[in-house]
Amino acid sequence: MKKALKIVLLILFIGLVLWVVVYLYNQSKTNPVVFETETPSISTIVKKSVATGSVVPRKEVQIKPQESGIITELYVEAGDMVKQGDLIAKIQIIPEMVQVNNAELNLTKASINAQNAEVEYKRKKELFDTKVIAESEYLREKMNYDNAKADLEAAQNNLQLIKEGVTKKMGTKTNTLIRSTIDGMVLDVPIKVGNSVIKSNSFNDGTSIATIADMSNMIFEGKVDETEVGKIKSGMELLLSIGAISEEKYNAFLEFISPKGVAENGAIQFEIKAAVKLKEGQFLRAGYSATADIVLDRRDSVMAINEKLIFFSNDSAFVEVETAPQIFEKRYIKTGLSDGITIEVLEGVTKEEKIKIPKN
Repeated sequence: MKKALKIVLLILFIGLVLWVVVYLYNQSKTNPVVFETETPSISTIVKKSVATGSVVPRKEVQIKPQESGIITELYVEAGDMVKQGDLIAKIQIIPEMVQVNNAELNLTKASINAQNAEVEYKRKKELFDTKVIAESEYLREKMNYDNAKADLEAAQNNLQLIKEGVTKKMGTKTNTLIRSTIDGMVLDVPIKVGNSVIKSNSFNDGTSIATIADMSNMIFEGKVDETEVGKIKSGMELLLSIGAISEEKYNAFLEFISPKGVAENGAIQFEIKAAVKLKEGQFLRAGYSATADIVLDRRDSVMAINEKLIFFSNDSAFVEVETAPQIFEKRYIKTGLSDGITIEVLEGVTKEEKIKIPKN
């Protein structure tokens, strides 16, 4: 019985030893590293700079009154389309009492002068008809009378103009009717009927009655950093991304680069403007925020690879090309344009060859 127990224990010991040996052997073995590969592709590479800004109308004007007064009628609202000369609003003039008083006083004086001149003119005319005075004296008196009548008419018109903003001779021309100065869309009407408005003068800009813009001619206004401004020039293509219309891109062309930078948040920014090219039926609202990708350079349909496949040594660049399964050789390449992710390959590999993807 003891002999059998010893044999069983010996067999268990030998089995345990063999298991430990096999386990340690398996743990000591390392799995071979298998590298994935990638082939070059035909791509379009665009190198670009980014500018932020907004889309605004190229031509936007504020309509201001030519006389101070109170708004009695409004003929438009935001979103309406208007033509040049269309009515925007009507103003009732509230004259200053000092101006009215002076105008009435001038009218009284002009009326007295005209009456006196008429009496003197009629007297001289009778004398001239009877050959008592010379023709020159008669003509001089007639001129005085005509001047007095003109002064009287001017005084009457001045008083009417101060009170009503229009005279009989002006017809439809009046400062009380505010008209559009351009064709376009009404963007904003900041006043209401009953509001007082002030005309433009040397002391203030006057009250804005409406803002009108040509919405068919839009521009992008943005700013670029001083590190990028040296890379751009007029005529470059821009691709606009508008936050409110994420599914569509808009083309634009750079028109203006400010010659002077402005300090903002510790960095120098330069203003740029670009003409937005709208397709038929497209409409952009004024003030949309936008991001512009400025195309600095572009390569269409070129062989390219991911930049992570490239190793750099001094001034050279190389990749590892698979010559047999999991066997790679070092191959120097000549590169071209890069967008930071994809890089153009000019020489060194073909589009059929497999390039090793380095392990991170």
